[in-house]
Amino acid sequence: MYAVVEVQGKQYRAEKGAVLRVDHMEGEAGTPVAIDSVLLVSGDTIHIGAPYVAGASVQATIKAQEKGDKIIVFKYKSKKDYRRKQGHRQRYTLLTVDEIVGN
Repeated sequence: MYAVVEVQGKQYRAEKGAVLRVDHMEGEAGTPVAIDSVLLVSGDTIHIGAPYVAGASVQATIKAQEKGDKIIVFKYKSKKDYRRKQGHRQRYTLLTVDEIVGN
């Protein structure tokens, strides 16, 4: 059984025991999270939402808060003495899917 969920505007495939790497969410490790925006639930039958499946949710636990790799943004214009260097590290939250509650 799996479900397709929407977390902060992005879609993820969630299965029991899977670890999802989503954009940063508030909370500490061990905090339970309920995701109610379920787009699809697949089990014995497939339930497709319009846009969400009524009565379906995914129970997850925050596993960790982490940062991604550093990305260097370098702007440059030739012959104009224009150079700008900026770095960025995106923050992520690791979610462990505990249970899929569906129809």
